[in-house]
Amino acid sequence: MLKLDKGSISIKDWKENDRPREKLLDKGRKLLTDAELIAILIGSGNRNESAVALSTRILASVEHEIQALGKLSLNQLIGFKGIGKAKAITIMAALELGRRSEYEHNYKVTTIKSSKDIFGLLRCTLGDLEHEEFWVVYLNHAHTVLQQKQISIGGKTATLVDVRIVYRIALELGATAIVLAHNHPSGIVSPSQSDKMLTQKLKDAGHSLDINVLDHLIITEKDYFSFADTGIL
Repeated sequence: MLKLDKGSISIKDWKENDRPREKLLDKGRKLLTDAELIAILIGSGNRNESAVALSTRILASVEHEIQALGKLSLNQLIGFKGIGKAKAITIMAALELGRRSEYEHNYKVTTIKSSKDIFGLLRCTLGDLEHEEFWVVYLNHAHTVLQQKQISIGGKTATLVDVRIVYRIALELGATAIVLAHNHPSGIVSPSQSDKMLTQKLKDAGHSLDINVLDHLIITEKDYFSFADTGIL
């Protein structure tokens, strides 16, 4: 007979062959399904379903895409019966660690050679945001990254950029070139007229300081637009 702990079915009460923790120990982590891994994180389900069943239902809500699961907010996660704040925070933290691990493994960019390098450097930071942010990557004469810096945070459709802040940081770092980048939460990479005007304004301001604007990228989760690649910089 299963024991109920505050209305939930605990993993420790399952049949031994159904326990994802034991399965991980016996067969290795790679053999566990996504739902089983999440079940280990949350530990228990609710009165009507096990942790694996609950995890499967949560995954089904995002079409079984882990990346989409990582976008769910705290309130969205606790909307599932059996998921409280502690469990939701555990899921969010685990997925964020996975995202950072992927970034470190795939995008250890130190020298910028193309727009693709910038996209790889900033995609995980900007790609899935629901608001706009403006970043600048500061480079030395060899186009080695000195620092990547968030300049401003805006709303869903725009963010304000102070040219003085952009170049004050450049002078402090001794940068000789910069790359501009911001995201479009809409998923549309085409630049607006204000994007073009800002790019030109920053380019003109850099001329007097001998700091080159090498590119401006508009970044979404899966794609990007490069001002330099399209010849409009």
